[in-house]
Amino acid sequence: MKIAISVESTNDLSRELLDKYDIKVIPYHIILGNEEIADGERSTEDIFAFVDKNKILPKTTAINRFEYEEYFSSLKKDYDAVVHITLSGEITSACANAVAAATSFENVFAVDSKSLSTGIGLLAIYARELAEAGASPADIAEKLAERREKLQVSFVVEKLEYLYKGGRCSSLQLLGANLLKIRPRIVLKNGKMVSDKKYRGRMDAVIAKYCDDILAEFSTPDLSRVFITYTTATPEMVQAARSALENCGFKDIFETRAGCTIASHCGANTLGILYFNDGK
Repeated sequence: MKIAISVESTNDLSRELLDKYDIKVIPYHIILGNEEIADGERSTEDIFAFVDKNKILPKTTAINRFEYEEYFSSLKKDYDAVVHITLSGEITSACANAVAAATSFENVFAVDSKSLSTGIGLLAIYARELAEAGASPADIAEKLAERREKLQVSFVVEKLEYLYKGGRCSSLQLLGANLLKIRPRIVLKNGKMVSDKKYRGRMDAVIAKYCDDILAEFSTPDLSRVFITYTTATPEMVQAARSALENCGFKDIFETRAGCTIASHCGANTLGILYFNDGK
């Protein structure tokens, strides 16, 4: 059986990895003032330049049921089945739209990742490996729902301006964070973004401490692969993360850039490490 593994543009995998694992993508829509674009048509630097100039955030719009139905229909022309992995349903209504659209087809399954960014990417690569091993689409969907609970998805934000503009923190929090150079850690818990720890100081030192903390707290990683995903980052920030992951023993360490949808909510110099926490 030929199975399409599908995600939305919020997966943040590189083009190389999307091609390698034959992962299909449907884009979110981003509104920049009076202009609407598909996620992926512009760089993250373009998003930041728009915000700096206009002092407002881009708007991201959920993919609707009709768009999913058209998309699934197009995939079914070339594949016998589709397993689609959505952005967390706690973050977007697009998840429910995908699930509803999937009911219009045979052998189309929409799975809530309860995650974002390369957390979704990790699930998509796992799904492709299951498909190549001969698993049925229903079995793949079931195994994805089980393994999503083992994802470790977190990141550190340098500045709170974007979270403030997006209504995710107060002006008082913003002022205090700027004065004290506080860098909040965001983790995904039950599909929701939660700020559970704060760091202070230079971002390269913060990233080193953040990685040490995460690897200690989520201490049974699947060492086969890990992602360093960022909107923008200095070489020192990336190296701090890479050194921590190399010392931990990860086999494949992938660096990827977050797309416009993720960047629109987090801002520049946001970096995270993402992996399955279900190793030995």
